[in-house]
Amino acid sequence: MTNHNQWNADDYAKNSSAQLNWAKELIKKLSLIGNETLLDIGCGDGKITAEFASIINNGSVLGIDSSKTMVELAQNKFPPVEYPNLDFKLMDATAINLNHSFDVVFSNAVLHWITDHGSVLKGVRNHLKPHGKLLFQMGGKGNARELLLIIDEIITAPDWKEYFLYFTFPYSFYGIEEYQRWLPENGFKAQRVQLIPKDMQHQGKEGLKGWLRTTWFPYTNRIPQELTETFLNTVVDRYIQRYPIDSQGLTHVKMLRLEVEAYAIER
Repeated sequence: MTNHNQWNADDYAKNSSAQLNWAKELIKKLSLIGNETLLDIGCGDGKITAEFASIINNGSVLGIDSSKTMVELAQNKFPPVEYPNLDFKLMDATAINLNHSFDVVFSNAVLHWITDHGSVLKGVRNHLKPHGKLLFQMGGKGNARELLLIIDEIITAPDWKEYFLYFTFPYSFYGIEEYQRWLPENGFKAQRVQLIPKDMQHQGKEGLKGWLRTTWFPYTNRIPQELTETFLNTVVDRYIQRYPIDSQGLTHVKMLRLEVEAYAIER
């Protein structure tokens, strides 16, 4: 959601199965009736947003994303003629500006790309109906710690450190304490704020490399294009050396997801 030009939409669509599975788990927690209005923040390629549209067949669903390529891919994959209750718009999550309100605002695997969550929450509150519901899941404090330690070792090594001078950590992995403070400050009553362990699985070395190439581009974009594969192979090989592929051919990365469920307080 942060940089409009970084996402490879087609690559993301091929390497985001874990995000889709986690989103489906989240959707069940909403207990949707089928007549709601719902906003999906950071809709990406639209798979999850279209899932909502299939459930909310008597309501409406809007997906927003700050990546033009993602929004265009979603619009092409899920056209109005097939999904009349579904729409997609190009919009930044920190500057939500719409002319209608929603029963539910949802976001999965997106908000760790954004530093200013106060602006997100303010915009969400301004577009929620009285007692409307918010359900977010994002990378939380301690997310992918083992993988990040390996990446930090590599980017400070002689072969790579020249490309990472003045590099700033690109993710905002917040914890429970921050959201317990931010929710009431922005007009919400917290129902549940949790850090939930997740096992990110990929099919062998190539699956892990595809995920890294797709969603860890703040690192790969620092490197000359002709060295990208070498860098990715270095990261993956070292990770697999420490955390071997299992008997089913899967890699495992320990993730920590911050899950936030809250209701709008009536003004």
